[in-house]
Amino acid sequence: MEEQLRNIEKEALSSLEKASNPSDIDAIRVKFLGRKGAVTNILKGLGKLSPEERPKVGKLANKVKKTLEQAISAKKKELEEKSPEDRLITGFDPTLPGRKRVYGSKHPITQVMNEIASVFIRMGFTIEEGPEIELDYYNFEALNIPPDHPARDMQDTFYIDDKVLLRTHTSPIQVRTMEKRQPPLRIIAPGKVYRCDSDVTHTPMFHQVEGLMVDTDVSFADLKGVLTLFVHEIFDSETSVRFRPSFFPFTEPSAEVDIQCVMCRGKGCRVCSQTGWLEVLGAGMVHPEVFRHVGYDTEKYSGFAFGLGVERIAMLKYGIDDIRLFYDNDIGFLSQF
Repeated sequence: MEEQLRNIEKEALSSLEKASNPSDIDAIRVKFLGRKGAVTNILKGLGKLSPEERPKVGKLANKVKKTLEQAISAKKKELEEKSPEDRLITGFDPTLPGRKRVYGSKHPITQVMNEIASVFIRMGFTIEEGPEIELDYYNFEALNIPPDHPARDMQDTFYIDDKVLLRTHTSPIQVRTMEKRQPPLRIIAPGKVYRCDSDVTHTPMFHQVEGLMVDTDVSFADLKGVLTLFVHEIFDSETSVRFRPSFFPFTEPSAEVDIQCVMCRGKGCRVCSQTGWLEVLGAGMVHPEVFRHVGYDTEKYSGFAFGLGVERIAMLKYGIDDIRLFYDNDIGFLSQF
């Protein structure tokens, strides 16, 4: 028992020599002098010793306890008397690299939408905004889509009631702007739109940028020039553009705009279904019936309109094959932008 006490004392003093901060000292105190500490356990076991051994071991145990208490107190005082610089360095490795501050960034959809808007702003377009909860009149009727028109089946709409809905495109902003202003007009309408659709290429909520230009003598050639320049600015000047005949109730004539596949540069791949082309937007000359709804003189004014999906442009620009990645809030994905 006496040998055990001497070993305990030696171990405790050795540990105190190495202690460099108050938490280390407190751990040593608990280990040796705490309620379940090594010295305390020996003192609790004195009753089991013979009458001859008990006084001798008890005296040594109390001496070891007092020695350790004094040593702990001295070590604490030593640390407290160190200079602020010494205390700062104690337990700290100055060779470790600094902790990098993590900064957030704009969402890739926001970045692409801002890039699209900046291209059209440089061409003289201004930005207009409107409500996301829209009237059926502005979303459909004023755009030449009456209640019985089959084109309503092209858009799976979220209806709030018979007359109110979540807008399915940002074209209602064009109608609202034409009601308030006379030509010449050159606007874009970016924003969120909603449709009952969800898969790898569609989400119930997505983003569109629609454009409108109205003036005297606006032609389809103007439309082709504006959109070709837009494609070259967003992708590159080597990207070919083609216009295919199509149908939209609010434009006549109408066209789908394709670009040369940005993945294979027109050679044919899985992304473009081996055609070498990718559809990016719809466009056309504004239908005279739309002008009549807003009181524009169809003999005096003409114009063109176009609409594109921001997610579609972003997926092509960055080679993303699943639209849902934009909304999964995966920091590893979003931090790449």
